[in-house]
Amino acid sequence: MTVSVDTLTAFVEVAKHLSVSRAAQALGVPKSAVSKRVASLEAGLNTTLFSRSTRKIALTGAGELYLDFAQHTVAQASLAHESVQDLHASTGGKLTGKIRLTAPVSWGQQVLAKHLPAFVAQHQDLDVELHLSDRMMDLAYERIDLALRWSTVPLHGLASQTIASVEWIYVASPAYLARAGIPAHPNELVMHSCMCYWQEHADDTWAMHQVRPPARRQPATPPQQLERLEVRVSSRFHANNPETVCLAALADCGIALLPAYACLEALQRKKLVRVLRNWTPETKFGTRVTAVATPERMRTARVRALVDYLALQDAAGAT
Repeated sequence: MTVSVDTLTAFVEVAKHLSVSRAAQALGVPKSAVSKRVASLEAGLNTTLFSRSTRKIALTGAGELYLDFAQHTVAQASLAHESVQDLHASTGGKLTGKIRLTAPVSWGQQVLAKHLPAFVAQHQDLDVELHLSDRMMDLAYERIDLALRWSTVPLHGLASQTIASVEWIYVASPAYLARAGIPAHPNELVMHSCMCYWQEHADDTWAMHQVRPPARRQPATPPQQLERLEVRVSSRFHANNPETVCLAALADCGIALLPAYACLEALQRKKLVRVLRNWTPETKFGTRVTAVATPERMRTARVRALVDYLALQDAAGAT
């Protein structure tokens, strides 16, 4: 039995969306074409890959078993096509094809969105498809070429490179501090209303370490960590979006723990001010945004070009 890549791709897309209509839309082909490809695959295998009802479809046991093979084959065919494109690009040709990219919502909106359009403008024959999501997407199953992740989780079997740094800070409005006082030490946070943008109750314990800034005459000397503390704070407001927490801080609701990019404009306009400057917050997100891809994808010319471009923006201090 000979199976075309188009047929396997149709099957993979239907399995991904559990919808023939959505698969056809993703592939840019008629719904009837997707249905025929899946039907021909089932006929050739003499088995049913999807169970169908009037309301939904689902993979059968055979379908789940076949999906791994189909995904691998489609991925390898795509990589073969890209390798030829990369060979042309490496000999002076233009970058072509598509990059399917995912990034966290807030960082993607406020940081990545400032840099990505310039990269697209530089490469007129390259398409970039950006998916903003805080969900940890499956790169193979969802056919993602590159994921920008804000995570400290080890990445087994994947290639990764840091492309941006993230500074965490404590901020509050001048009006709130005038009313509640300015904390001189982290232990005083227990007397304040504190806010952060994740939702687990365990996150009401704020960890931080004190740092000594480098001497002025020795700018290459890194800051020195002096002391580490964990403070149980009272968080009356939680949200899974940093912009929302920033708005709460602007409304004089308390001291907020935020990534600096989320409140940069408010700081510049002095609507928010930093507190506890000599203490560096420690969060479960870490201080880096990492570009993650399978080793094969990371080696492709267009993905490599995008990763290098984003890392250069961070090195240049662009915001």
